[in-house]
Amino acid sequence: MLDSIRIVLVNTSHTGNIGSAARAMKTMGLKHLYLVDPVHLPDGKSNALAAGATDVLGKATIVSTLEEAVADCGLVVGTSARSRTLSWPMLDSRECGAKLIDEAQKYPVALVFGRESSGLSNEELQQCHFHVCIDANPEYSSLNLAAAVQTLCYEIRMHYLAMQREPYKQIEQESADKLKADPLLDYPLNKELEQFYEHFQVTFSKTEFIRPKHPGAIMSKVKRMFNRARLESQELAILRGMLSSIDKSMQNKE
Repeated sequence: MLDSIRIVLVNTSHTGNIGSAARAMKTMGLKHLYLVDPVHLPDGKSNALAAGATDVLGKATIVSTLEEAVADCGLVVGTSARSRTLSWPMLDSRECGAKLIDEAQKYPVALVFGRESSGLSNEELQQCHFHVCIDANPEYSSLNLAAAVQTLCYEIRMHYLAMQREPYKQIEQESADKLKADPLLDYPLNKELEQFYEHFQVTFSKTEFIRPKHPGAIMSKVKRMFNRARLESQELAILRGMLSSIDKSMQNKE
């Protein structure tokens, strides 16, 4: 998804801001930078302020118009102060991050930043599907270009990470629903799990499935497996019974 997101800077006048924007992007996992008609091309100052993000800077795509930069994008969001003269669908920072991540699964998307002094023109804003306004302090809402890029890239990353965690949230919700549906259902205490793992290690060391001198490799995978399964107390009791039956069988053979 992050590979489908591009950051577009329009007519940037200070080369240092281009480098700082590249740095802001890379810290959030974004790497596709588009420069629309920059006043000056990236230079030594850009590289210095990129601070390790020179790869993002070096691969920047330079075009003449915003239309070229977003021609193949299915969603374009332009940064803008709230305006009474140009009525347009508005997003806040959080909504912007969510929308870009959602639609980046389908096609390239773009987040567009305007000039340091005057932002985007009305004509450029009208090439955007949505406008985003960062809800800064209304008494002092001045953000420099790199800070604005950092703020919105952070929101993009937060929604990306949330989407990555979604399967785990679903598992947690299913467990919660199961527990609610069956009040008698409960889970073992951590110390009971540790006792089970100790029993498991002792038993399977005797069978030579686990090497007594190197139990860690197997046991770490066993713990990960059972933690992922989230054993219920009854299930743990069954497993302890299975281990005890193996212990008894081995004692009889001896």
